[in-house]
Amino acid sequence: MSDSNLEEIFIKRSQQKKKTSPLNYKERLFVLSEHKICYFDYDPEKKKKKALKGSVDLEKIKCVETVIPDENAPAERQFPFQIIYDEGPLYVFAKSDDIRKKWIHRIRQVVRFNKDLMQKYHPCFWEDGVWKCCQQVVKQAMGCRVMETRNGGFKQTLRKSRKPLPPTPEEEKPCRPLPPQPPPQQGPCPGSTVIAEYPYTPVQPQDLELRKDEEYTILEMSDPNWWRARDKYGTEGYIPSNYVTEAMNGLERFDWYCKNMNRSQAEHLLKTENKDGGFLVRDSSKAGKYTVSVFSKVGGETVGICKHYNICTTPQGQFYLAQSHNFNSIPDLINYHQHNSAGLVSRLKHIMSNRADSAPSPFGLGYGVWEIDPTHLTFIKELGCGQFGVVKYGKWQGQHDVAIKMIKEGSMSEDDFIEEAKVMMKLRHQKLVQLYGVCTKQKPIYIVTEFLSNGCLLTYLRESLKNPTPIHLLEMCKDVSEGMAYLESEQFIHRDLAARNCLVAANGTIKVTDFGLSRYVLDDEYTSSAGTKFPVRWSPPEVLLYSKFSSKSDIWAYGVLMWEIYTMGKMPYDRLNNSEIVDKVSTGLRLYRPQLANERVYSIMSICWRDKAEDRPTFLELVSNVQDLLYEMQ
Repeated sequence: MSDSNLEEIFIKRSQQKKKTSPLNYKERLFVLSEHKICYFDYDPEKKKKKALKGSVDLEKIKCVETVIPDENAPAERQFPFQIIYDEGPLYVFAKSDDIRKKWIHRIRQVVRFNKDLMQKYHPCFWEDGVWKCCQQVVKQAMGCRVMETRNGGFKQTLRKSRKPLPPTPEEEKPCRPLPPQPPPQQGPCPGSTVIAEYPYTPVQPQDLELRKDEEYTILEMSDPNWWRARDKYGTEGYIPSNYVTEAMNGLERFDWYCKNMNRSQAEHLLKTENKDGGFLVRDSSKAGKYTVSVFSKVGGETVGICKHYNICTTPQGQFYLAQSHNFNSIPDLINYHQHNSAGLVSRLKHIMSNRADSAPSPFGLGYGVWEIDPTHLTFIKELGCGQFGVVKYGKWQGQHDVAIKMIKEGSMSEDDFIEEAKVMMKLRHQKLVQLYGVCTKQKPIYIVTEFLSNGCLLTYLRESLKNPTPIHLLEMCKDVSEGMAYLESEQFIHRDLAARNCLVAANGTIKVTDFGLSRYVLDDEYTSSAGTKFPVRWSPPEVLLYSKFSSKSDIWAYGVLMWEIYTMGKMPYDRLNNSEIVDKVSTGLRLYRPQLANERVYSIMSICWRDKAEDRPTFLELVSNVQDLLYEMQ
C-alpha cells in the first residue's frame, strides 16, 4: 500500500433510506487510494474485503468535517464524520476520535486543491427530511456553520493533477487563499496619483473639476468621501473619492470593465446594443472573481444570445477562459480573445460600456455641504406622498437631480431628526439612497436625497417588471442585503425595511432608503403595534409583543422583503388583519413559498424567520448565502 493510502473498518450510514434504523448502519472496509475513497463489504472472520459497495471520486469532494453525534447514539456511533460530494453527505462512524482525526486530516490534504470547496457546512445530521442543526428542509441548503481554518484545512486553488501530494507537517498552518485579482491594495495615499474614471463638474467653489482619464495628485484625505487634489495645471480643490482610481492599478482604466454591474444589467446592455461579439467584463457574484459577458448572433440570427464566462486561474496565478490559453493578466487575456474566439461563442469584437452614463452618485452635493439653501432647489414634479409628506423630483442649482421630502408639520420629531441627520449623512454605500442634506431654516423642513428614476421597488414589481429571470430576482435581493450589511456594520437599525422603502435606479440597481426614519414618527397609530399603520406584516414576534428592535428584526423584515420580490409585490398575509397576524406569527405562522422561489431561495427566507432572534443569521451571512447561490445559478 502506498503512503497516501489508508484502510479502516467504519460503520457507514445508508444514504438512501429516509428513516433511520439499525439496518441503515453497516460495517464497511474503507480504502483511501490515489483517486477514490472506496468502500467494500467485509468478512470479519476471514478479515478480507468482498464486493465493492460504492466509491467517491476525490476530485468531487467539497468538504470533510466532523458531525455532532445524536444524544442517544450507541458507543460505536460516537465519532461520526461526513464526506460531502456531489451526491450529498456520506456519513461514516470511526471507532475512536484519533482514527477520525487521522482520516479527516489525510483526506483534507489530498483534496485541498479541489474546485468549489465549501465555506460552510452542517454540523449535525440530515435526518428524516430536515437538517437537525438549522431545521432547513432542503438537502442542498447552504451550511449553517462557517468552516474553520485548521491543520489540513482546505485551500481553494485549482489543480489539474491527482498525483499524491507530499504529507503536510503537523505544525504547518495553511494560509487563507487570497483573491487572485485584484491584488491586495492599501489604496491611494496623500501624494499618490489617481485617474478620473468619470467626469465631475464642481458644484461648490472649493470643488475641483474632474476630466475623465486625466491624472490628479491627492493632497489630503481627512474626509474619506471628499479628497483634496491637484490637477496637472496646478489647480486644487475637493473631488468625490468614488470618481477616481489609483493610476495604473486594477481594471478600472479599461473601458471594457463595468464595475458593479450584475448579470441582468449586462444582458440588458448587450441586447440593447445588439452587436455580434459585443462584450464587457464585470464583477462576478463571487467576491474577487470576474466574468466576461458576450453577445452573439449565432448563424447570423437577428435575435442574439448572451453567454457568460467566468475568468479562472491556474495554480500559478495565470488567467484563462479556455484552459489551453493562459495569461499573466486579465488585460492580456482580453486582448487575446479580441482576436481569437478560442472556445468562446464569438471573439470579443465590440467593447460595450455604460461608464459614460453610470457615474456613481457623489457622496453629497459638494465638500462640507450640510444645510442646503432652499432657493437652490427647483421643484419639477410630485413623485408621491409618504409617511412624512409629499415627495417631489427636482433639481439642485438647476442641474443635479434630487428627490425632496417635504415634511408636513406634526408628522416628525424634527429637532431629534436634524441632530441624527448629521450622522445619517455619513452613512455612504452604493446600495443605500444617499442623503445629500436638509433645509431646516424654514417650515416645512426638506430632506434632500439622491433621485432614482425607476421609483419605489414595490410599484416597480407590480407595474414595471415583466417576466424577470430567477437570477434577476435574486440580484435584487443581493442589492438589498449588501446595503443592509453595511448598515449592520455601522450598528444602524433600519426599523422599517420593506419593498416600499427601497428605490430602483435607472440601471435596475436596488437601493435601501428611509433607514432609521421611523424613530421620528409622531403618529400613535404608526408607533404602536396595535395601530393600522405599524409595519406588522414585516415585524418579528419580539417586535410585535415587546417592541424590541435590533438588527435581527431587520433580518426578519428582509425575509419578508424577499417574499415581496418573489411574489412580484403581493401583500404579506393578505387575508389576515393586523391583530390576527400578531396572534398567528407569534405562534408559528410563516409566509408560504412563492411560486417563483425555488427551495434554495425559500430556505434563505426561512432562516430569517426563526423564532429566536439570536438564531437568525447576520446580513453579512445572508450576503454570502445569496452570492453563493447566484454563483451556482450562473
